[in-house]
Amino acid sequence: MPEKPRILAVDHISWTVPDLDAALAFYCGVLGAEELFRLGPLDAAEMPREADGRDWMEAHVGVAGAKLTLVMLKLTDNMNFQLVQYDKPADRRQDVPRNCDRGGHHLGLKVDDVDKAIVWLEAHSCKASEIIHITEGPMAGKKNVYVLDPFGHQLEIVD
Repeated sequence: MPEKPRILAVDHISWTVPDLDAALAFYCGVLGAEELFRLGPLDAAEMPREADGRDWMEAHVGVAGAKLTLVMLKLTDNMNFQLVQYDKPADRRQDVPRNCDRGGHHLGLKVDDVDKAIVWLEAHSCKASEIIHITEGPMAGKKNVYVLDPFGHQLEIVD
């Protein structure tokens, strides 16, 4: 049996967005992320094929014929956040999965003041649900709220 590796940390989280420039304007300009680096556009049509005949994108990201651009952001001191825009293939889906769907997700962000965060985010094209006040149990006194970013991705804002 091979030796089990130790997971040391989360390197990054990656989300696909429909408009990279708009997403960067939001995540950098509104949430304060810092751009670390950018790659692309990377187009499978311009890259050598693998020995087995697959294009590079199919072999490495599982999408044949892809063309993408990615930007790595530093969102918090302990989390990098990668945004990716695919320009190919033509049949890529644009819907965001619900939390109950395979691949469903949300990003939880801890803030100093949930109420202040809601006002800020709603002033920048986000839509917030009602605040959840936790009154009992080990998290009594905490509050959180779910917010949709301008692209339909769900953020959870917690104190």
